Order: sequence, then C-alpha cells, then structure tokens
Amino acid sequence: MTLSFPNPSRSFDEARNAVRFTGHDGMFEVRFFVEIEALAKSDSALAGTAASETKYLSAFDTLRSSIHKVAGKAYSRDRRSSYTLTAADFR
Repeated sequence: MTLSFPNPSRSFDEARNAVRFTGHDGMFEVRFFVEIEALAKSDSALAGTAASETKYLSAFDTLRSSIHKVAGKAYSRDRRSSYTLTAADFR
C-alpha cells in the first residue's frame, strides 16, 4: 500500500508545538506532526510576526503538498505509526 492523505484536517497541538495531521496506509492511520520551527523556516509570511495558531495552520495549508511529500519520504524510510517532521526534513 501507499501512504495517502485523504483527510485534509489538521490541528495545532500546543503541547508539542506542532501541527498535527494524519496519513493512511490502507487501513492503518499514521500520525504526523510538523514542528512550528519547520513551518516558520518554510513560510516567509511567518518571519518577523507574532505567531498564532491561525498563522501556523495557514502556513501548513500553503505548504501542504510539500509537507505531504516530506511525510511520504519519512514513511517510506521506516514505517512507524507516528512521525515528527522538523526543519531538517525540509532541506
């Protein structure tokens, strides 16, 4: 099976300081977290502004296709049930 992202929902996880989203490999759900530092480095609109949940979710939406590609690469390296994507993953 291949990893897919049929559910466009995402949420801000304050405890992890990350945006959470899910992927699916067949019937298996895979949790992903994108650290806000990764979003801030990838979206120039966040630079120099006061960060908020709304801005992070908007940055995620803007970068969604590249985030899904990075998530897919991480998943293809080793299949786990949860991943945290950092700025280093987006280089």
